[in-house]
Amino acid sequence: MSATMPGADRRPAQGGFTLLEVLVALVVLGFLMVGLTQAVRSGVALHHAQRHRLAKTADLDSAMRLLRRVFTRLPVNPSTHRLLAAPDGTAFKGGADRVSFVGDLPNGVGTTGRAEMTLSVEGGRLVLSWRSHRHARLLGPPPPLTRTILLDHVKQLQLAYWGSPAGNGDPTWRPRWQGVQAPQLIRIRIRFEKGDPRRWPDLIAAARL
Repeated sequence: MSATMPGADRRPAQGGFTLLEVLVALVVLGFLMVGLTQAVRSGVALHHAQRHRLAKTADLDSAMRLLRRVFTRLPVNPSTHRLLAAPDGTAFKGGADRVSFVGDLPNGVGTTGRAEMTLSVEGGRLVLSWRSHRHARLLGPPPPLTRTILLDHVKQLQLAYWGSPAGNGDPTWRPRWQGVQAPQLIRIRIRFEKGDPRRWPDLIAAARL
């Protein structure tokens, strides 16, 4: 009769997870999923905010480059060395919040060429209005203006002109300028609507005639 060893008839223990361990793992996984979801949402929101900010900055840079090109290359009459005048005789008429002149349209505005232009604020927008320049006086009504929007949400346009219109006085900043000679410098300030984070540094253009 053979001797039986104690415990010889017991089955080997099977490996696995207890119910408590599974619940703990699910809770940890849930926390991880919540954290990843919040991180993704924050990343997407930051990406959209950055794109929006870059788009606004790009608008400012584009408008500044365009205005600098327009005001630094005012065309003159080669025979008189004076600014070209519109058919109504106006060569350069600058006020505190708008300015009209004959200049060369830069690329991206419309049909390139010489045009009668006006820079002003209309309905909260910085607008460059223009029509093709004609040397002869028109018999009928002038053609309609084409309006190119440069910036949105603009509260105020402030212009100033450096020089001496008569040419015999001391140059200084003036709120208005009118004549056949261009000012030496043109300062352009823009104020945006309340709450708009954009900032426009003073743009000072020197007319190179």
